[in-house]
Amino acid sequence: MGEAINGPGGYFGRNLDAFADCLSGGFGAPDDDDYMVEWRDHQVSRQHLDYPETARQLEIRLSRCHPKVGADLAAAREERGTTVFDWLVEIFEDRAPDALRLR
Repeated sequence: MGEAINGPGGYFGRNLDAFADCLSGGFGAPDDDDYMVEWRDHQVSRQHLDYPETARQLEIRLSRCHPKVGADLAAAREERGTTVFDWLVEIFEDRAPDALRLR
């Protein structure tokens, strides 16, 4: 994704905050937001990025972050709240609302 938005050798970091910055422009993304990301077979991604993966990601965060992540982890284990897939879609909606097409 970094190379697609930032060009050859493009890089956007190793976390979702860096990804959001990349989409916002000024960090390699075109300032005119003249790009489109087509997420093909997004339903397959949605399945792989559902609650089990969300819980796994939150366990990693909990080991490195504030204990408040524990409530989100408990919700994910009960299949409540947002998922990793939702986080990614929200980043696009917040930072590049016209740049994502789900297929």
